Amino acid sequence: MSVAIATSIASCYVVVMPRKTDARDRAIAAAQKLFRIQGYTATGLTQILEESGAPKGSFYFHFPRGKAQLAEEAIDLYVAGRIAVLTEISSATRGDASSFVQRLFGSFADDMVATDFQYGCLMQNLANELPALDAGLTERIARGFARSTAIIEAHFLGCSFAPARASASAAALVAALEGARTIARLERTPAVFAALAKVSCHTALQP
Repeated sequence: MSVAIATSIASCYVVVMPRKTDARDRAIAAAQKLFRIQGYTATGLTQILEESGAPKGSFYFHFPRGKAQLAEEAIDLYVAGRIAVLTEISSATRGDASSFVQRLFGSFADDMVATDFQYGCLMQNLANELPALDAGLTERIARGFARSTAIIEAHFLGCSFAPARASASAAALVAALEGARTIARLERTPAVFAALAKVSCHTALQP
């Protein structure tokens, strides 16, 4: 499987370009897309197979535990792409909290526009369906958010934030980004990202 890391968070964080004969990778890519658009419960295996073009007969060979295992793989792929983007933005804005925050909100906004406001955060979508998920999926989602928050916290520590302030600011920023994505999908405009970036840079991130 060939993977190209996007410089923004556009199109699933990771642009997946599976080989035509790679049924497993195509199924994971299709599941990731559908989970971002419509969630876990609303996405059936038949739809995933139709979207991916993967042979039905090979599905349980690649995913013997069925849909839950496929979701694990989709979460892992999504988180890896998210971490890569956050790390790239952090490296490009080292020591600069305001630029970091602006780039994060801008990247999320670009993603919403690029996907015509159809794609939500895979982790957020699945987290909203926790009663329908098994413990393994819930734990994976929690780890994904924790890893994302840790990168943001580390960036703020590098901007000379005190540890408690870095931790609180990172948690608040992740919550703001996820909430903004929901509002942007509903309103079909990225305006909320610009508004939150301005507020964050002129209030919460000031000494």
